[in-house]
Amino acid sequence: MRFERYADLLLLWNRTHNLTGLQTVASIGKGLFLDSLLFRSVMPQRPTLRVVDIGAGAGIPGIPLRIVDPSLALTLVESKRKPVSFVRALLREIELVDVLVHHGRAEDIITQYPDLLGEFDVALSRAVGNLGDLLPVAMNYLRPGGVLVSSGPPALARSHLENPLPSVEWRSISFKTLGISRLFAVAKKPS
Repeated sequence: MRFERYADLLLLWNRTHNLTGLQTVASIGKGLFLDSLLFRSVMPQRPTLRVVDIGAGAGIPGIPLRIVDPSLALTLVESKRKPVSFVRALLREIELVDVLVHHGRAEDIITQYPDLLGEFDVALSRAVGNLGDLLPVAMNYLRPGGVLVSSGPPALARSHLENPLPSVEWRSISFKTLGISRLFAVAKKPS
């Protein structure tokens, strides 16, 4: 029910706010929700995780992960006002009252809210941009031993494979029966 309402609201808001290029419930389900759930396969498996989604946009991948795993303590960070407004309306509508949303650049949020420094087990990002720029920002949010799990468009992933970052491990995850796959960059903060 929550995923259905999420897709409906996304399509409604997308008419005026251009939050995604996907135009149908089915394409949102596969291209955003199922794709988000691929992150679970590379995230640590513990009873409770503190997760920050950097560049959350319309809540992807954090909110779908939180819907399927209520034990996740989720914080979203997004710099653009329209997606933040959407996410806040979505959270009210689907009654996820314990998700925190911060509006601002990830680099600035960590200084405005120093209690977030080193507090997360996992930092997520999806198609946020340059991994070399994201890596040090994400490390500020992570506790020692925490991990960054990032994915991006295939062209971006290929460029990083050609010019690898020494602290990043690449993992390919596929769900062949649904025809989805994703290349993830995983980086662990030293203990």
